[in-house]
Amino acid sequence: MIQDKELLDELELPKISTGNSGLDDILGGGIDPERMYLYEGQPGSGKTTLALEFLLEGVRRSQPTLYITLSETERELRLVAKRHGWSLEGITIFELIPAEASLDPTQELTVLHPAEMELSETTQMIFDRVEALGPGRIVLDSLSELRLLAQSPLRYRRQILALKHFFSGRRSTVVLLDDLSSQQNDLQLHSIVHGVVLLEQLAIDYGAQRRRLRVVKMRGIDFKGGFHDFTIRHGGLRIYPRLVAAEHHKEFDTEAVLSGNAELDLMLGGGLERGTNVLLIGAAGVGKSSLALTYVIAAASRNERSAIFAFDEGRGTMSARAKTLGLPLQEGLENGLIEVHQIDPAEMAPGEFADAVRRSVEVGNAQVVIIDSLNGYLNSMPDERFLILQMHELLSYLSQRGVSTILVLAQHGLVGPMDTPLDISYLADGVLMLRYFEFDGSVRRALSVVKKRSGNHEHTIREFKLSSQGITVGPPLKGFSGIFSGTPIYKGEETPLLSQDADGPG
Repeated sequence: MIQDKELLDELELPKISTGNSGLDDILGGGIDPERMYLYEGQPGSGKTTLALEFLLEGVRRSQPTLYITLSETERELRLVAKRHGWSLEGITIFELIPAEASLDPTQELTVLHPAEMELSETTQMIFDRVEALGPGRIVLDSLSELRLLAQSPLRYRRQILALKHFFSGRRSTVVLLDDLSSQQNDLQLHSIVHGVVLLEQLAIDYGAQRRRLRVVKMRGIDFKGGFHDFTIRHGGLRIYPRLVAAEHHKEFDTEAVLSGNAELDLMLGGGLERGTNVLLIGAAGVGKSSLALTYVIAAASRNERSAIFAFDEGRGTMSARAKTLGLPLQEGLENGLIEVHQIDPAEMAPGEFADAVRRSVEVGNAQVVIIDSLNGYLNSMPDERFLILQMHELLSYLSQRGVSTILVLAQHGLVGPMDTPLDISYLADGVLMLRYFEFDGSVRRALSVVKKRSGNHEHTIREFKLSSQGITVGPPLKGFSGIFSGTPIYKGEETPLLSQDADGPG
């Protein structure tokens, strides 16, 4: 009999789901069964919701489940579940609540008062309920009450070890909750449990609070390290695993992606290569967003899907501008080939944004992605660190998936010397510079390809204009010098400038 038990212990059991797909992704598929885990975080960080997801997954798998609560009542737990659209049917709730609740004659559950009991008595009641039910999944909420009852770190550690040995003998998977209210760094507890998940809620200067999660330890499981953003929505925790581009490689044809404008494609040496990105940089209103729209409209004409992530412009304004320029954006929106995602940066964490882009590619099958603009993305999250690194990983991911990406970045100033709010050009495979310049009493527009990693490109500067006929790109501006300074000098005999009739919006 003992030999059979030893053989059973040596068997590597398959992982089980935590009940949250995002956390399962971070953990490479889930957690090891029949182990003890710790979810810790300040009150309000989402521990109870994540723990209920763990038990609900057990109910879906027809496992007996038990929620032992020393801090919340059954009524409070049912309210949490109701607001998420869940039913707690199938979950046994064992309350250890204040003694005054015993005055309620309708109370059917065992009523105890932890503060008036010895720790050993409390744990014995837990043992009795577990032995009677035989649950496969258990949540104990929370350890702060047990820590207070123990009164000393040594006694507390011994009781946690006793709990661990007891539960392992019952082949139960246990999740302990700790609100960190009594002790910030309980490393002794970390050493006892099999895995630790830390949940944080951060207040920023403006906008909604940010929530993030980190797997502190997980014995024998190769997990994604670092912080992962998450939100609490109707239906539970939406966890956005940190994007790792190398995990998402996909084979694709390196064909040219055309803009629909022959002159622009000629400047780019025949178009953009699939899986590359291009940065459109210039002053406000010079035509960057309009130029970017030509790529999604051209993609729609090829029956390819595109996604626009707009930080600075509403869908209505975008549609009106496209209509003025004669660009058939509305047709692509109506047939579903073009999707516009209006981003409210004050309400969105970087991880959530990366997840939205990923879903547009993997679920929506977008082959062209526009981010308009990087100013809105970066300036809206001033409290976030390492945004440039996150953008680098996002662009690498899009490249691995064969997606053509158009980035828009507005510079400070209009004519003359320009100030770039951040240097992100090193991340771009190609850079198109757009400029205003003054000539003969009128303001005109010029563009030039200043960088392209793959293939040849023109080194000339061309004038372009926006009109009801769309975007018109003129011949190379030969005979001029100082165009990008804003006040060029013409030394030729015949000016190669476009007619300014019927000029469109900026």
